[in-house]
Amino acid sequence: MIWLGWRQQRTETLIAAGLLALIAVILVPTGIEMAHAYAHDQLSRCLGTTSNPVCGDAIRNFQERFDKLTSLVGWFNLVPGMIGAVHAAPFVLDLERGTHRLAWTQSITRRRWVVTKLTLAGASTLVAAAALIIVMILWRGPFVRLQGRMDNGAFDFQGTVILGYGVFALGLALAVGAVWRRAVPAVMVAFVGYFGARLFVDGWLRQRLIAPRSLTFTADRADPPALLHAWVISEGPSDALGRSGPIPFGACIRAGKTVANAKQCLALRGGHVHAVFEPASRFWPLQGIETAMFGGLGLALILLAGWWTLHRE
Repeated sequence: MIWLGWRQQRTETLIAAGLLALIAVILVPTGIEMAHAYAHDQLSRCLGTTSNPVCGDAIRNFQERFDKLTSLVGWFNLVPGMIGAVHAAPFVLDLERGTHRLAWTQSITRRRWVVTKLTLAGASTLVAAAALIIVMILWRGPFVRLQGRMDNGAFDFQGTVILGYGVFALGLALAVGAVWRRAVPAVMVAFVGYFGARLFVDGWLRQRLIAPRSLTFTADRADPPALLHAWVISEGPSDALGRSGPIPFGACIRAGKTVANAKQCLALRGGHVHAVFEPASRFWPLQGIETAMFGGLGLALILLAGWWTLHRE
């Protein structure tokens, strides 16, 4: 049964492998280039520095050089959803075509068939997701050392969240497919659902999973150490109590200054800056919560698909 399941899933496994190979073709050469630039510019000397202007210029030049690459890599957030949804197809196709009934007339029990098929789909998804994590961690190494892992562009590709994303997409496709018995629509609905869930979590929920911290500091000083590698949710001019308005420094805002220039303007006027942020130390707690949230929901949907297949057939 296991060998048969792998054979039935080989097309989907090849699709996932092809996606990972394409990503590797893009990231391996550029990753080598970034690592070389990081070493050549001796950016390791700038780690932990917040006030050295030479380091600031070197880091900005590095970021601008590879800015287009990081924008491109942002689209790879879709890949875990593709991997999970595609691996659900063999299970749903069997239900759509009715070939599962033939398997049930042999020596294979219903429960064994369902458990084997779902386990193979889950294992394939987790292996592909783990491979993606390894590639992304290796590629983004220089950026992580300079910027940390807390902003959305880095957080989504580090740690364990990709495993949760893949399991969620898989579970959603399996649950929809088990009820609907249509493979292609189930995969499409699952991918759209995955995309919507990611937008909701990245754009609104994540910053509320753990109450963020806030800090008010004078604009004439460098960013406090607490903001180093932190995820700064919001930052702007304020009074000494952290109130954003009305404040006597509105000219700095009305002039349409950037955050950096606004700080310089405020510094000349003795102003303050108020920041709301998630510190770098909360990376793993947030990773654990989000992985458990997506992975737990995905596992529940996988169990629902198995139960529905066994008891609603």
